[in-house]
Amino acid sequence: MNRTSTRRKWVRWLLIGLAAAFVVTVIVVAWVPNPVDVEVSEVSRGPLAVTVDEDGRTRVIDRYLVSAPITGNLGRIELDAGDPIKAGQVLARLVPLPPPLLDARSRAEAQARVDAALAARAQAQAAVNRARVALDFAEKEAARARAVVEQGGLALSDAERAISDERRSKEDLRSANFGGRVAEHELELARSAFLRLSGKGDDDEHMEIVSPVDGQVLNILQQSEGVVQAGAPVIEVGDPAALEIVVDVLSQDATRIKPGATAEIVRWGGKHPLRAHVRIVEPSAFTKLSALGVEEQRVNVIIDLDEPRDAWATLGDGYRVEASISVWEDEDVLRIPASAVFRHDEQWATFVVENGEAVVRKAEFGESNGLETEVVSGLEEGETVIAYPSDSVRDGVSVRAR
Repeated sequence: MNRTSTRRKWVRWLLIGLAAAFVVTVIVVAWVPNPVDVEVSEVSRGPLAVTVDEDGRTRVIDRYLVSAPITGNLGRIELDAGDPIKAGQVLARLVPLPPPLLDARSRAEAQARVDAALAARAQAQAAVNRARVALDFAEKEAARARAVVEQGGLALSDAERAISDERRSKEDLRSANFGGRVAEHELELARSAFLRLSGKGDDDEHMEIVSPVDGQVLNILQQSEGVVQAGAPVIEVGDPAALEIVVDVLSQDATRIKPGATAEIVRWGGKHPLRAHVRIVEPSAFTKLSALGVEEQRVNVIIDLDEPRDAWATLGDGYRVEASISVWEDEDVLRIPASAVFRHDEQWATFVVENGEAVVRKAEFGESNGLETEVVSGLEEGETVIAYPSDSVRDGVSVRAR
């Protein structure tokens, strides 16, 4: 009987103990917080590139606005935008109106236009000569740089400046030649107009307006037949095979863009991006309203394509493109996700995972492209950081990698 009573007491105390242990366990579990699930990333080394990405538009580099040299009756223009043309091809025909009697002032003005055209032709020829000399020098420098690169005495990146100068000089010469042809054409028009206004020309004869250059018709400004005044724009011509890209960027971004910088043209309609380079950063900014109605100071950056014409033959004048301009790059930097960086006590910091806990680590960071950030100091390769810290992550909080 005593044994049975004793056994019952032990069972009762055992059950009480188990119940107490269960209650204590529940309380402990309830009070101890669960680890916060986080996404982590390892501090690693690798390439990092910083770019300025903006919309742009294509533009024919050299375009010429053909205007009526004298007042007259313009015949209907049979050409359409996009039609190919040759230098000397007739674009329009103009029947001059009977010339008024020239007084001394009108005669002086007509002669002044001829003199101005002569001066413009001389200036254009001088520009052609300068461009030829510059190209000759640039070609020699580029050839020397390529030879040194082949011998292993110079990195290709260091020779890019000379190669870029050569490309730019070729474009300058082509543009100068275009200007020379246009200046010659303007002189012929000025002389013809002076003769007709002086009564020395045949008033019954049609005056033919011809193209000064090879290219295409870009725009018809006076399609219908009618009387036009001297100087009125008639047709715009140019060479769409010589395209440049105009990209307007924020002025603070423009300070980081240098002539010769590499660029990539994307979302232009083709399957593959187009290689390009910056030719010039314009020195003057302009004010532009953003999509949010905020005034911004922006600067035009002119970009030249490096791909052969066949690669972008479908591009025309005024087409929209997107440009990615390189402003900084390095092939071997310590980096972490840009989202892992935040401000802490007026310094930059990140959460490092140590022994299952999030620890605030102040560090120094350098360049960033919005996706990855360069680590200058404060972190070591192989350490683990929290890529996307939420409001639940604080210093000392237990974390668990997803």
